[in-house]
Amino acid sequence: MRKLPVQTLLVALGLLFSGVAFGQGQGVSLNKVIARIDNYYVLKSDVEETKQSYVGQNQPAPPTCQILESLVINKMMLAKAEIDSVVVDDKAVDNQLDSRMSYMIQQFGSEKNIVEAYGKSLELLKSELRQQVKEQLLVQKMQQKITDDVKVTPREVKKFFESIPKDSLPYMPAEVEIGQIVRFAKATREQKDVLRQRLLDIKKRVQAGEDFAALAKEFSEDVGSAEKGGDLGFAKRGMMVAPFEGAALKLKPNELSDIVESEFGFHLIQLIETRGAEYHARHILLRPDYNRLDVNEPTRFLDSLRTLIVADTLKFAKAAKDFSEDKGTADAGGLLRDPQSGSSRLSMDGTMEYALYSMLDTMQVGSVSKPLPYRTEDGKSAMRILYFKTKNPPHTANYTLDFEKLQNIVTANKKNRAIDEWFRKSVSEVFITVDPEFNECRVFGTSQNSASATGGN
Repeated sequence: MRKLPVQTLLVALGLLFSGVAFGQGQGVSLNKVIARIDNYYVLKSDVEETKQSYVGQNQPAPPTCQILESLVINKMMLAKAEIDSVVVDDKAVDNQLDSRMSYMIQQFGSEKNIVEAYGKSLELLKSELRQQVKEQLLVQKMQQKITDDVKVTPREVKKFFESIPKDSLPYMPAEVEIGQIVRFAKATREQKDVLRQRLLDIKKRVQAGEDFAALAKEFSEDVGSAEKGGDLGFAKRGMMVAPFEGAALKLKPNELSDIVESEFGFHLIQLIETRGAEYHARHILLRPDYNRLDVNEPTRFLDSLRTLIVADTLKFAKAAKDFSEDKGTADAGGLLRDPQSGSSRLSMDGTMEYALYSMLDTMQVGSVSKPLPYRTEDGKSAMRILYFKTKNPPHTANYTLDFEKLQNIVTANKKNRAIDEWFRKSVSEVFITVDPEFNECRVFGTSQNSASATGGN
């Protein structure tokens, strides 16, 4: 079976945004360098990989010069981040990488399938990708710093809308607002007993003198910490889920906890040390098999909740806030939001999750569905009920109805201009060269007549 390159995994992980470069990843060191920005490089394969990422998302790729300019700007942000001492927390990098690897495991079906596809262990893949994830977060932080003061007024939105010729106004698809209440499938008593016993056996081995870190590497199902011997680093109080933190803070240094159950599974915890309001712990985590969980209890719970909502004894938004186990939507009264714009109005077209689209097609506005099977982005089994709150029919773009979308466009344009202006002002602070092959690209605002363009050191 042909092994996939790590660069392909980067695309699959969705690490590209606004033309972000891949960095100097494994497997491309011999590729041609087409731009240098201080100690950072843009490779010719970066341009090609960026084009392919658009193809993979069924979107037309921008012109080559536009891609190159975006890559150069992003590398310049990394160089400036070093100059300005902008940093990202290692824990944020680890969390981002763990989240994306979990998503990949769901997409590939198992860790084994990923290992077979790329010919490398998950640990090696993560180590190769970690620097690129860190660079992405640094670029995001620099973008936020540059565009933090960007504000858009209703007058600017109206001016933009009125500048669009009436015969060029886009036709907008139907838009809907949908709420959900989610309850996770539960491990059976038998499954819980098995996991507890396995951790008790591991605890006895530690007490008998075996190394906790070695056992964590062998048995822990927390991919992020297992490779570090279960080490979670220092955590401030309130960072960890309550059952974990409560158990950890009761321990003395080097002491082992009883078996602790949390929403993530079952933990064996060892406290390493405390430092003021922070504590340093490690753990071994075992999770139930999400494909064999009991959905009867969440189904019954949601069915009872639906009865109260349909009878108007309980409002959906309050029920979502009080009972939904999906933290991402519970506080918003269960409303789903577009991950890009943050809007609660979702386009009812090909971009919508197929199962959701199909279900809405059978529902009326104002209705609440019966409990439905649901799989979260990180692969957890659950049940949910859906609330079809509103629907706007397809229409020609309208200032009032589509204000939020228009505002997002104006904001994005304004942020892009702010980044372009920042680039022009900052270009003299870093060393930049671009290969003569790309002289026609106006990377520096004017076409280049020489083999390179160089700023100050």
